[in-house]
Amino acid sequence: MNDIKGYCEPRFGAVREALAGLLAQQDVGASAAVWIDGEPVADLWGGYADADRSTGWEESTLACVNSTTKNMTALCALILADRGLLDLSAPVCAYWPEFAAAGKEGVLVRHVLSHTAGLPDLPGLRTVEELYDGEAVTAGLAARAPAWEPGTAAGYHALTFGFLIGELVRRVTGLGIGAFFAQEVAGPLGADFHLGLPAEHDHRLAALIPPPSLTDAYAAGPPPGPDGAPAEHTGLAVRVRDVNAPAWRRAQIPAVNGYGNARSVALVQSVLANRGTAGGVRLLSPRGCEPAWQEVFSGPDRVLGTPMSWTTGFGRFGNAFGWGGWGGSLVVSDPDARMTVAYVMNQMADRERRGDDRGMEIVMAAYGGLH
Repeated sequence: MNDIKGYCEPRFGAVREALAGLLAQQDVGASAAVWIDGEPVADLWGGYADADRSTGWEESTLACVNSTTKNMTALCALILADRGLLDLSAPVCAYWPEFAAAGKEGVLVRHVLSHTAGLPDLPGLRTVEELYDGEAVTAGLAARAPAWEPGTAAGYHALTFGFLIGELVRRVTGLGIGAFFAQEVAGPLGADFHLGLPAEHDHRLAALIPPPSLTDAYAAGPPPGPDGAPAEHTGLAVRVRDVNAPAWRRAQIPAVNGYGNARSVALVQSVLANRGTAGGVRLLSPRGCEPAWQEVFSGPDRVLGTPMSWTTGFGRFGNAFGWGGWGGSLVVSDPDARMTVAYVMNQMADRERRGDDRGMEIVMAAYGGLH
């Protein structure tokens, strides 16, 4: 079954065709969405929500988008910065005094958001379950010394990104980042995206399916360096079975355990592509969006093992910005075109071995509709 459901303006018919092609070849269930000027021009879904192909992927189906969650976490920080409550150029310890320990007085808020803070991993954590104790994780990060002089190098903060920003949000607002996102972002926009997933939504969940030929013991990790050697600062291994567990859904791991579909991902991120508004709702000023696409760091990333351009919260790719998640989900925003494109699926790809261009197929199809 690769019948595509949903809405698509005729000029974006290539997006529908691309999604249908993916579902016919490698995807089990997936969704794709394109927002322009803060409004939907394509909102599509199809396939199945389960590996047995017994339950259809519906309009309301949700999936864990893994690191695509980082786009949501970063938006929360930019909203607070736009409101004058969080200074991107201030030391983190101005809001979180304990963070000054072990030589981190000079770590700035923008260092945390641009993966240049020198805290890319969580040494000492042995089990995924330890991630569920957010207070202990953040206390451990506050006590640690940076792995390099903050701001001088980048290293993808795969798990720590969310804990660091989440604690800043909590120190500034008194709310956990999941509650802040629900109250200040998802609620006003009417976006069906969640940082952590309450039990009442479990029936809508499309569990992640490990890559073909692999089991649910397949673990996340950075790709090897350019010479084939492991990249620096590897972190705790998270397996597919961990991400599919109820305990993961109930936790707050704000770098990686967001739940949504292409519609909700594109809706939220279109705020940044459309100068602060989506669907007639303003979340931040036009100027408040600019850090999302302004480069903070360019150079080799010590964890990813590849050259990267980081903005305040996002990866930068030419004139566009955004980020993707382990297994294949992706969101890309183009502020010049005022366009956001999102792709969310349940069939994971083993990118390290075989590459994964599915999300980019959707993005390129969307660009085709602009001309």
